[in-house]
Amino acid sequence: MKRFWLDMNPTVRGFLIILAICGVVVALSLYQTLTALYLIARIAFFIAIAVFVFMVWRERRGEISLWSQRSQVVFYGAAVLLVADLGVFFWRGIHGLDALAFLAVLGLGLFSMWRVWRDEHSYGL
Repeated sequence: MKRFWLDMNPTVRGFLIILAICGVVVALSLYQTLTALYLIARIAFFIAIAVFVFMVWRERRGEISLWSQRSQVVFYGAAVLLVADLGVFFWRGIHGLDALAFLAVLGLGLFSMWRVWRDEHSYGL
């Protein structure tokens, strides 16, 4: 049996493991536990994104402080807007037109941050 398990296609083996976990959840009626774990995972993912953004900012804050006042305001304003957008996504979720608005704000915020960064790194070219 061990050889059969080791020789099995890894994708099929993964699906069998997922099926076994689903079977245990259904058999033991662990729906509330699964919901609680899902909420904890959403919060942990949001915190992980926030920590990553903070670490990137901390590494580059000396460079950003040399930018013009307008560039700093646009860059930090877009960053705050993105954090608020992601916070609404993780808090309420998105459905229908909210998904379109979420993606539009996310895209425009990322574009504005990229554009400011590119303008500040053009070196007069």
